[in-house]
Amino acid sequence: MKHLVRMMILCCVMLSIPLATAAQDAPYLDPTQPIEARVDDLLARMSLEEKIGQMTLVEIGSINTDDLAPLGIGGVLSGGGGAPDENTPEAWAEMVDGLQARALEAPLQIPLIYGVDAVHGHNNVYGAVIYPHNIGLGASRNPELVQQISRATACNMIATGIYWNYAPVVAVPQDIRWGRTYEAYGSDTALVTEMALAAMNGLQGDSLDDPYTVLATPKHYVADGGAQWETSTTNNYRIDQGDAIIDEATLRAVHLPPYQAAIENGALVIMTSFSSWNGVKLHGNRYLVTDVLKGELGFEGFVVSDWQGIDQINSDFYTAVVTAINAGIDMNMVPYNYQRFIDAMLEAVVNGDVTQERIDDAVRRILRVKFLLGLFEQPFSDPALLETFDQPVFRELGRLAAAQSAVLLENDGDVLPLNPSTEQTIFIAGTAADDIGIQSGGWTIEWQGQIGNITPGTTIREAIEATAENAEIYYDRLGRFRAANDASGNPLRADVGIVVIGEIPYAEGVGDRVNLNLPEPDISLIQRVRERSERLIVILLSGRPLLIGDVLETSDAFMAAWLPGTEGQGIADVLFGLQPFTGTLPFAFPRSEAQVPLSALEADSDGPLFPFGYGITTGDWRDTPVPEVTCG
Repeated sequence: MKHLVRMMILCCVMLSIPLATAAQDAPYLDPTQPIEARVDDLLARMSLEEKIGQMTLVEIGSINTDDLAPLGIGGVLSGGGGAPDENTPEAWAEMVDGLQARALEAPLQIPLIYGVDAVHGHNNVYGAVIYPHNIGLGASRNPELVQQISRATACNMIATGIYWNYAPVVAVPQDIRWGRTYEAYGSDTALVTEMALAAMNGLQGDSLDDPYTVLATPKHYVADGGAQWETSTTNNYRIDQGDAIIDEATLRAVHLPPYQAAIENGALVIMTSFSSWNGVKLHGNRYLVTDVLKGELGFEGFVVSDWQGIDQINSDFYTAVVTAINAGIDMNMVPYNYQRFIDAMLEAVVNGDVTQERIDDAVRRILRVKFLLGLFEQPFSDPALLETFDQPVFRELGRLAAAQSAVLLENDGDVLPLNPSTEQTIFIAGTAADDIGIQSGGWTIEWQGQIGNITPGTTIREAIEATAENAEIYYDRLGRFRAANDASGNPLRADVGIVVIGEIPYAEGVGDRVNLNLPEPDISLIQRVRERSERLIVILLSGRPLLIGDVLETSDAFMAAWLPGTEGQGIADVLFGLQPFTGTLPFAFPRSEAQVPLSALEADSDGPLFPFGYGITTGDWRDTPVPEVTCG
């Protein structure tokens, strides 16, 4: 039956082509017309299949470009690693513009909306500046810095023809074992809200019809940061995509405020969470998506699913689709078998399980956003921005962000800052000291990130070598320094030892971590360098607080540098006093695993090792001007 219906609909679409093709003077193509009038006019011209096509979001590796126009596909995305064969800004622009051109061959000429997870810079593109992950930006406490980083990200996105960013994350994590902890600005609702609004404003600007703005996507609605350990049923995850078993008062007090603030400040797309609330998947939760988000909070944009998130609602795909669409999901990140989704939607309409009114509401929301974003007037990349893709100001901004993200936890005897002009012997140890991939973490070039120098930048080792102009510097990733001897062949003893340890890159549930202790090889490395150094500085690169109590006694200074990105010079800047330490903790550091999650820490009378907001500061971030970004 569904195939017959589909054939009938296709026939209707074909019959409508002359009318649509002749509608070049239609009101919806007139940018001087009011947005709602344009939406009304276009919606009235669309067939059912064209409407369902607009609700379909497909990943780049799965789309048949010949289907874009006939099916009226609404959006395409690149997931982590979804790059063209040659990963350059020029190739990205060519790829996205090519897809857009094919989509505009459709009679109604509705442009695609292309999306990407540009969560710390345009991080899928080789050569883009990689900024600190959100946990570091939360440590900076500097909303102007966050806004300008988002502004720079928008410039790079527009250069490649992409006007939709799946950011910012507005989660409020309550358990640092979660693999997405570093995607959040902190454990405090007010901090998350302030930083997320700054990020959103940097992307969207004062008005989305400005050609140098892109669409923000606060995510993941709602309470993904409230999931409990061992409630995930996905893959081998332990907490990611799990269940937030909390009452509604907690949900509203801790997790909902960032969304309310985002809507009040112009958010037009919100992504739902893989997670559940008290056993009900958010993708199928009509109360939270339709009643609260669209009703109570007055959200007029569209709700997009996460990657294959609808499929998790029910093992029967048809049932999952019907449940999700009726719950209020407007666009489905399919992401693979888009024809199966389209067929299921057509069948649901025939069966009366999804109404035409629900489809019209979803498509109205999608079209409204496309009109507001100016896609009908400018659907392609801006070639002029390709010429300034790697502006010096972008790297200057990344350098400052790395410096302001760093949190000084220990500084016995005022070891820091070091004097860059002093003649001294410096030992640098640790693989992480000379690795762009480890500095940058997950969501860098690939979804999970990679170790190695995977994109241009400055490692911490390179930055120290460039800054300590009169020092004799030795680097040994294993901290043995067998080549560091004096003229008589005796082992040298360093004036300063610097050990950089770090988590190997990860993303999402792959990073769920039951054991927060430092690995034994890192502890041994610190001890080896301690034995040959007068003073020892430890720098931790991580996506969350770890258990560091033991090594604090071994070191003279200890810095939490989070995941600072490609501009390692910012870390050298605070080491050598070129920038003050201004960062403070966005998450508390627990004393032991018994103080995880946050509720256990708050119930423990001993308190944390270092509390939320702690940091030894030598200046105020407000005293350092933030570079201002101008696209082009």
